[in-house]
Amino acid sequence: MSGPLNELTEAGVAVWLDDISRERLRNGNLEWLVRERDVVGVTSNPTIFAGALKQGDAYDDQLRDLALRRVPVDEAVREITTHDIRSACDVLRPVYEATGGQDGRVSLEVDPRLAHDTERTVAEARALWWMVDRPNLFIKIPATLEGLPAITQALAEGISVNVTLIFSLSRYRSVMDAFMTGLEQARERGVDLSTMASVASFFVSRVDTETDKRLDAVGSEAARHLRGRAAIANARLAYAAYEETFATGRWHELAAAGAHPQRPLWASTGVKDPAFEDTRYVTELVASGTVNTMPEATLEAVADHAVVKGDTIAGTYAQAQADIDALATVGVDFTDVENVLEVEGVDKFVKSWQDLLDGVAERLGGQPG
Repeated sequence: MSGPLNELTEAGVAVWLDDISRERLRNGNLEWLVRERDVVGVTSNPTIFAGALKQGDAYDDQLRDLALRRVPVDEAVREITTHDIRSACDVLRPVYEATGGQDGRVSLEVDPRLAHDTERTVAEARALWWMVDRPNLFIKIPATLEGLPAITQALAEGISVNVTLIFSLSRYRSVMDAFMTGLEQARERGVDLSTMASVASFFVSRVDTETDKRLDAVGSEAARHLRGRAAIANARLAYAAYEETFATGRWHELAAAGAHPQRPLWASTGVKDPAFEDTRYVTELVASGTVNTMPEATLEAVADHAVVKGDTIAGTYAQAQADIDALATVGVDFTDVENVLEVEGVDKFVKSWQDLLDGVAERLGGQPG
């Protein structure tokens, strides 16, 4: 294959799809994307599942059975979501085998209402890992303060983890520390580290949305000049932190035991501001050893007209830091931006989860029992 998506692959960027639905699985679209669009992984979240449930009649038969069995709503949601994830894992299994377990991964998020409860997050991670029962599964755990020890515990038990909702460099460093601590504990338990994998999902477009809103409120020429620069700068500095962390002796010791590095994953890469190029959060974040998970519209935009210029992160760190530092000079508190985005990120997924619960409850209520 040729084209921009293949060029990304050749540059060391794993192309993942940020979407899943029963309809996509049923009509063979996911297989087509793997074959024709270089897709080697899938991510999901509560918003995606809430939307998928509203598409067509793909879930009708399972919902009818769940109603007849009088399955509680929370458990019905688990059965619905794990069914889709298991099927997607099976579609991606050949990629998993061909890449030695690096790609071919499918992510399923723990109930976001547990984002600030460490023990229940771990319990839910264990349950979902058991229910899907596929080696190419990722359990998504949010990078809240309470999520960090849950990430460590899940990894220690041999559960591969996608750490989600990362916005700040300081939290990202804590995530990488939690990852290595989990692998160290797994090694002590005798877990084969070569069978495990992890990604750290660093969110991109939401950073520009929140920062640019504040820059627009400032309204100065200097503020306008900084529009659209924070997200890419923040992500590039995250990659610098990744390079630094995975060059340490601590990591080399784990690597010698068979561990694979926790790859940075660029999430929220759909462009929300129509003033910006619709592929910018892909083409401006190209570096070897990264993942870019794209909504389908972004994936197709990249396939159609993206200009892939090779590595666009190396050599950018000084300018990236200057862009972040400049925010303070115009009165934008970037630390507050990061904190607000984390709170909003959890809240949005909780709302989507409730929408999913309500949608399933309504469908179950229409059946006997």
